[in-house]
Amino acid sequence: MNTNDTYSKRLIDSLHGKLIVSCQAYPGEPMRHPETMAQVAQSVEIGGAAAIRCQGLADISAIKGQVKVPVIGIWKEGDNGVYITPTLHHARACIMAGADIVALDATDRPRPDGLTLQQTARQLKSEGAILMADCGCIEDSDAAVDAGFDIISTTLAGYTDSRAKTEGPDYELLAQMLERHPHVPVICEGRIHTPSDAAKAIEMGAWAAVVGTAITHPMTITSWFADAVRS
Repeated sequence: MNTNDTYSKRLIDSLHGKLIVSCQAYPGEPMRHPETMAQVAQSVEIGGAAAIRCQGLADISAIKGQVKVPVIGIWKEGDNGVYITPTLHHARACIMAGADIVALDATDRPRPDGLTLQQTARQLKSEGAILMADCGCIEDSDAAVDAGFDIISTTLAGYTDSRAKTEGPDYELLAQMLERHPHVPVICEGRIHTPSDAAKAIEMGAWAAVVGTAITHPMTITSWFADAVRS
């Protein structure tokens, strides 16, 4: 095992059985500012987050400079099709900004630069990158493992045409991925809205659980309570 493999294993092992928090704000929101997101990231690190997932080069750089835990970086470009770190260029930029792990859309949809998922992953791995695959179905996870991704996740379950969107986490897909790929870290991400949701994912065997909205998106959290009061 070379030095890079040792570092990669140690970093991924540090996430085992832990909580990852996604710190993102969307265009037009008051909190959409790198300094604000870095402050949110610091807060969740103090609260026990084992890693931070964040979006955009400015946020990645700002957060990396303020936390000690690993940073999972993505770069969203557009709002349909393949838009989560859609190209080799986007992935490289995330790494240059400071991401310890870069997450990419791992669906079989066409990528904007014309490269296949396998071509993209192969090039990034040759450059020493640690890769996380955002999957929408079991076939996506198969392709990601074949392409050499270090981590696979349920991030895009319900957001492509491959599977219906579940009200909460897609535990069925999680179970399928755990059974199909027992030797690859499988992360549960998407619609984890309560501590019990996260605990269930870990109990099922997920390597880690990613929580975003329920921790770091006050507009949505407030709407849950406002709707409950009105009803």
